[in-house]
Amino acid sequence: MAKRTQAPVILKPANFVITTLLRAGVPIGHMSLLTVRGRKSGQPRTTPVWLEEHNGQRWVISPYGQVNWVRNLRAAGEATLTRGRRTERVASVELPPSEAAPKLKQSLGAAPAMLQGYFDVTPDAPLADFEREVPRHPVFLLKSAAEQ
Repeated sequence: MAKRTQAPVILKPANFVITTLLRAGVPIGHMSLLTVRGRKSGQPRTTPVWLEEHNGQRWVISPYGQVNWVRNLRAAGEATLTRGRRTERVASVELPPSEAAPKLKQSLGAAPAMLQGYFDVTPDAPLADFEREVPRHPVFLLKSAAEQ
């Protein structure tokens, strides 16, 4: 079992600061703002996410599990990504475990040690272990809405 199961208490104030900086155009690694329509309220909800890119594909992973942005993105199937002054509408597809496991493994290998404590696998674990981890840490493939 993972050592930690809930998002840290500091996450909400940290997200506020990171969101403010990203909106001001300050680059922070591969972070982008993900805006998704709320599944209940219909209001736009914005959260900073780490955008992974490899071989022309982009995806986001939820290190903290089934959080609100995950449930909203799953329901909406689309979102807006904002990085600096660039805004892009994207369609999202939740990947099945067989496709998500390699992406999860690749991402976990580069993740900070603090995030690795939320996973029941280590970066050098076999892909089968990552497939079992995917339901707890959904992976969404993002494609430009213009491509759709």
